[in-house]
Amino acid sequence: MTSSDSSIATKPTSDVAGAGPFTGTSNILDGKGSSGASSGSAAGASAPGMFDKDGAIGKQFTTSGALGGTAQAIGGPFDKDGAIGKAFTTDGAIGGAAQNNLGSGK
Repeated sequence: MTSSDSSIATKPTSDVAGAGPFTGTSNILDGKGSSGASSGSAAGASAPGMFDKDGAIGKQFTTSGALGGTAQAIGGPFDKDGAIGKAFTTDGAIGGAAQNNLGSGK
């Protein structure tokens, strides 16, 4: 192939701008739900943060959530009182840090 070979077609960037798997999606960190409304109620009470123990992500780590519930089912060190599981509670090293820094414990 020579430097003057133009057999390789390239698409101008203006044709592909905005294309891709994330086109039209909202930023999950912007505090808006799927309806685009702000995550607070009309009464002025605010919804819990995503990483709060009651938030969209944080509740998955509770014993009734998808991740925490699976860990409870496995038991042993993954149980909420086990060597690994206790680190993920709101008082544990990992769960406590998330709750205090990213959840409502700020």
